[in-house]
Amino acid sequence: MINLYLWIKAFHIIAMAAWMAGLFYLPRLFVYHADAAPGSAVSETFKVMERRLAAAIMTPAAIVTWVLGLGLAHITGQFSEPQAWFLIKLGAVLGLSGFHLLLLRHKQDFAADRRLRPARYYRMINEIPTVLLIVIVIMAVVKPFI
Repeated sequence: MINLYLWIKAFHIIAMAAWMAGLFYLPRLFVYHADAAPGSAVSETFKVMERRLAAAIMTPAAIVTWVLGLGLAHITGQFSEPQAWFLIKLGAVLGLSGFHLLLLRHKQDFAADRRLRPARYYRMINEIPTVLLIVIVIMAVVKPFI
C-alpha cells in the first residue's frame, strides 16, 4: 500500500506543478492581451493561446490534482480526523480553484473581445497563486498545527 501511496503522491505533485504553471502563465497572457487591439492578429493569437492553455493544461491538471489529492486525504485518514494543517491547505486549494474559475471567466471576456480590466489588474492578480502556493506547500510539508 505504501508504494501505491507514493505513486499517487508523485502524480499529485506533477499535476499540481502543471496546474500552477497555467495559473502563473494565463494572467501574464492577459496582461499583454489587455493592451492588444480587439480583432487584431495579436489579439486573435492570444485568444488561441489562452484557450489552449486553459483547455489542454490548466483544467485537466486541476482535475487530476483534486482527484489525487482527495485520494491521498482518504488514504491518510484526513476525512475521518482532519488536522488543522489539512483544513488550511484545503482552504488554500479551494482558493486556487476559485482563482482558476476567475481566470476562465476573464478568458471568456477576452474571447468575446470585452476588455473589462486594464493590464495592471492582471499584473496584480498574478500574485494570488504565489501566495496560495506558499501556504499549501508549508501546510503539506511542515504540517504545523498538529
